[in-house]
Amino acid sequence: MPASTVNKDLQAERDKGSFDRNEFTLWWVGGKEKLKEKQDLETFLANDPDFHNETPIHFLSHKELYEETIRQATAIFRKVRKFHEDRGNGDPSNYMQILGGLLGNGIIRQGNPLGIHFAMFVPALLGHGSPEQQAEWLPRALKCQLLGTYAQTELGHGTFLRGLETTATYDERTEEFVLESPTLSSYKWWPGGLAHTVNYCVVMAQLFSKGKCHGIQPFIVQLRDEESHMPMKGIVIGEIGNKLGMNGVNNGYLGFEKVRIPRKNMLMKNAKLLADGTFVKPPSQALTYGTMMFVRVIIVRDTALHLAKVATIAVRYSCVRRQSHINPDQPEVQVIDHLTQQYKLFPSIARSIVFKLTSDNLWEMYNQVTSELDQGNLERLPELHAIACCLKAVTTADAAKSVETLRMACGGHGYMTCANFYNTYGFVTAACTYEGENTVLLLQTARYLIKVWNQALKGQPLGPTVQYLNSFIQSRNNRHAWIDTVPGIVKALQTVAAGKLRLANEHVEQRKKAGYTHEEAVNLTSLELAQTAEAHCRAFLVQSGHEMIEKLCQRVSPALAKVMRTVGELYAYNEALDSIGSLVRFTTISESDINRLQSKLESALLAIRPNAVSIVDGFAIPDVLLGSPLGAYDGNVYERLYEEAQKSPLNKEPVNKSFHLYLKPFMRSSL
Repeated sequence: MPASTVNKDLQAERDKGSFDRNEFTLWWVGGKEKLKEKQDLETFLANDPDFHNETPIHFLSHKELYEETIRQATAIFRKVRKFHEDRGNGDPSNYMQILGGLLGNGIIRQGNPLGIHFAMFVPALLGHGSPEQQAEWLPRALKCQLLGTYAQTELGHGTFLRGLETTATYDERTEEFVLESPTLSSYKWWPGGLAHTVNYCVVMAQLFSKGKCHGIQPFIVQLRDEESHMPMKGIVIGEIGNKLGMNGVNNGYLGFEKVRIPRKNMLMKNAKLLADGTFVKPPSQALTYGTMMFVRVIIVRDTALHLAKVATIAVRYSCVRRQSHINPDQPEVQVIDHLTQQYKLFPSIARSIVFKLTSDNLWEMYNQVTSELDQGNLERLPELHAIACCLKAVTTADAAKSVETLRMACGGHGYMTCANFYNTYGFVTAACTYEGENTVLLLQTARYLIKVWNQALKGQPLGPTVQYLNSFIQSRNNRHAWIDTVPGIVKALQTVAAGKLRLANEHVEQRKKAGYTHEEAVNLTSLELAQTAEAHCRAFLVQSGHEMIEKLCQRVSPALAKVMRTVGELYAYNEALDSIGSLVRFTTISESDINRLQSKLESALLAIRPNAVSIVDGFAIPDVLLGSPLGAYDGNVYERLYEEAQKSPLNKEPVNKSFHLYLKPFMRSSL
């Protein structure tokens, strides 16, 4: 396709923006230095022929896709290492943004099989390894002289960790662990890179010593020979097969047939096993799951980035596409002028920004709690675990719905593989399940909420994320007076969460009095408990988004502050309208209040309309990472779609052989 000019409709949208897009971008990416590094790196990779394929990957076979992904993954690692070393920065943490996140997934569309090495294997060494173990394993891991993954989920068990069946039995005579997979359902299943890519693994297994089970512990296990890459003795390993998405990640299965590893291969930063088989408990069993909490924090951040990506595609397309008349005497309008289209597009922009702000908030909390853990203070660990669980569940579920809504907002063209919605949908939908299935995570949060509810009833101090329970109890559980400001909506949603928690707790106790065990009572109340955890999370998202936006508005221009406040308002109004039934139940909201709230949402949509393109431009996602003819910066949608169509292998010849083999004989025969 020849060099193109920008579509006039899209350019007109850029011209009407009311704020400085560069100011938004600087906030979004974290400042001038990070923006320059981001742009330099994107340009460095975008211009590299190693990452451009004449035939798109969706036309490759499953085997070809994996081989091409490995070629690109190793190439990108080498190039990024050179990029940073040339600039005097050899910090291995630089690779994290390449092997995962938006940049990594933009260059390698079906997921990077090396990503899990930095996303979970290295953090597991940091989180579970003693200083001596880190000294032994980390230098080689950071240089990728060995490649690892993290094997927890099994064929028969996932989120329920206590049910994992893989065993590590300590042999005092040899000071070794014997790893075994006692059943088919105990085979590890799903770890990224496991099938053919990595040669080491952190394995979560039930530890047995002196005839007792000490629960799940982490072990580092060599899976393949470092020279030949052949599986080690007793290792049964392979790939699990094709999936809905992320087919470059090389997910695998792993079984153990009496695999022996030395005692020093149990990671012992927290729990320890002495040479005689004596087990030394960790200060808290939750420390064993620190890697999972870290990954859940990252998932919330990545979810925001994925939403920004698909919102950019859909908003730009909606400015170029013209469809139907609003005024019969006028030409067809841009699709984005339809209020129904704005309602499909703009809440996803708001979610992306609020999720990003909340992930920043969660990251600060994670670092603070981790620092406290290092000092032996475990007090806030349950609170962090609870909020990370529900945020992961709610943000990924909302993102999956948003991606599908945005795909449909692009009509038939959005259904095409080249539009790149399916790829992002594969990532966010997978995130609804991995690192904790969402419903189970909500119930884990609910378990924490039940605990703190009873603490609040006794007047005990509560953590920051559940302080609102005190206000609810002090108000004697009266219906909250509705106020349609954002702080008022935060209070109302907190009242909903507290009201649902009170009822759920009462129903658990009633069922226990009726003769059910505590576990049975919780199961019979689990619908309410999951809804309570979701309500708690949504209140936190609106509160966190509002507070972070207000802080941001103190240091940005009035023009940008106005736009950001409108985005925050849209998010709050939309959450409130989605919770109308609960608000009617627990607050004084009336029909006229609901009508006014609907009107305020519509006004927010219209206020964002002139700035929609400027906002998504501010996300600063280059075409090479968007990977979509619908969302390219120049807006030349139809030319780019036609160009993509020419890449189909079926268009390489005027007549396919199937015509002579099947169609022609069929058409000339008598049925």
